[in-house]
Amino acid sequence: MTLYILAFAGGMLTLLSPCILPVLPFVFARHDRPAAQGHLPLLAGMVVAFASVASLGAVAGAWAVHLNQAGRWIALASLAWFAVSLLLPGVAGWWSRPLVRAGERLLRVKTRSTWLGSALLGVATGLVWSPCAGPVLGLVLSSAALAGPDVHTWLLLLSYGAGGAVALAAALRMGARPLAALKARWLPGVAGRRLAGGVMLAAVLAVALGVDTGVLARLTGPGAAGGFEARLLQRVMPGAEAAELPLERSGAPRPSSLPIESTRASLDGGTRWLNAAPQSIAALRGKVVLVNFWTYSCVNCLRTLPYVKAWAHKYADRGLVVVGVHTPEFAFEKDPGNVQRALRDLGIPYPVVQDNDFRIWRSFNNRYWPALYFVDAQGRVRHHQFGEGGYAASERVIEELLREAGASSLASTGAVSPDARPDTRGLGMAADADTLRSPETYLGYEKGSRPRVAGSVVADQPAHYTAAPLQTNTWSLAGNWTLGPEFVQAQQPGGRLAVRFEARDANLVLGAATGQPVRFRVTLDGQPPGIHHGTDVDAEGNGVADATRLYQLIRQGGAVKPRTVEIQFLDAGARSYAFTFG
Repeated sequence: MTLYILAFAGGMLTLLSPCILPVLPFVFARHDRPAAQGHLPLLAGMVVAFASVASLGAVAGAWAVHLNQAGRWIALASLAWFAVSLLLPGVAGWWSRPLVRAGERLLRVKTRSTWLGSALLGVATGLVWSPCAGPVLGLVLSSAALAGPDVHTWLLLLSYGAGGAVALAAALRMGARPLAALKARWLPGVAGRRLAGGVMLAAVLAVALGVDTGVLARLTGPGAAGGFEARLLQRVMPGAEAAELPLERSGAPRPSSLPIESTRASLDGGTRWLNAAPQSIAALRGKVVLVNFWTYSCVNCLRTLPYVKAWAHKYADRGLVVVGVHTPEFAFEKDPGNVQRALRDLGIPYPVVQDNDFRIWRSFNNRYWPALYFVDAQGRVRHHQFGEGGYAASERVIEELLREAGASSLASTGAVSPDARPDTRGLGMAADADTLRSPETYLGYEKGSRPRVAGSVVADQPAHYTAAPLQTNTWSLAGNWTLGPEFVQAQQPGGRLAVRFEARDANLVLGAATGQPVRFRVTLDGQPPGIHHGTDVDAEGNGVADATRLYQLIRQGGAVKPRTVEIQFLDAGARSYAFTFG
């Protein structure tokens, strides 16, 4: 229920975002109709269309994206025809006659409008409405994609859309009287109708030509709506944001009073065990078990990993067993060879199970990367930690559960082994929360935002792109690229990928289509990064993608400000999945 309420609140906050601008001309065009025949069915149709298409896009893959593209063009054509009808009443009279006979009149300009006409206009509006993916919508879409196609998915998105519709209805209600006065005094009759038609036609052309995305890219960012959403999430669901979670600051649990959160923890259903024979909660009775849900290209997981490794070493002799549950976000993370290489590179010695089918994930009712679950010696989940942070509190939980299980106290004398200290160098360093102003940015069309390029974007086939100017938290392509569901792929040498960001670190999940190393060169504001280079490039910006993983491109020293990082790929076949920041 909490997630439904959050989704509804997030939808209402859309009214504070520039993302609502493209639909306003269509909504306000019906302000002078009775509510039951005008804006109410229009808003209902808009919500249902948005929820349905977003549900398909979240769970059904590329075919849903193509279906949505076709639906958008049909919707734009319908809206354009309605705008022309407002401009030219004779046209409306001509095309409405056959619809009247069929009983399904989409609009009738000269006389009263039926609820069906407004509802169908709302459906068309819903197909072109693309709300900004703020923290709440990001959480909803991630939950939908992971849970699979079900009623819960559709209801979550319906709640979000309903929140937006309620906010629009309130705005329409508050603005109805001024609009009516304006129309009566300055825009009576034909003039008012033609002005509404002209505004609608301009809005249709803006959406069709992609002008709206350019304007919204300049206006949209971590502003009032997004910031309020983030604070709302932290207050109601601490640690929850989208699929990968940022820093969380949680209080310490009270000793000896840890609640029993679940008695049904299970490690059954994994696709492959690495570093050890298959484990089970039943076989581990008498041990305290720390279950870490992670995936190896997730920057939040990598920043939590040093602490998990340190605990595994520090408390092994007292009865702690750490089990990593590797649940993939991208398709390449399902490959056992990739995961084995990651375990070797990251120095992970404890058992790890590949959960490619999300069975263990669902048995814990988990939704987040990273997530820690603390299981006592009787096999019961007693505590959890979602997202980064809370390390001191988590270690106190481990010690409390070990004491409860009868383990001896940790020796207080003698030197602490270096392996028991978290190694937070490189990607393991915590994000700088005070300067982090850029969210994770997916590049594939299933979850990603549209690149800033001149002209239109083509899915699933090579196309030549010219980069457009960047605003903060936008990205662009230049050269010959293929935009896929999960990644963008450089088809020829010389392809460029750029992002405008504001954070200390800039990272890129990167690999190669052929499996052969791909050379690349990084610039920061058009210059070699120098002292600001990340661990995977040198001071001149040179790097090599020799595996599909997360690469640290930039680590700024000194003051953090908005910067542009551009990656030029010197070989064809580079696949870029997501930018992350810290």
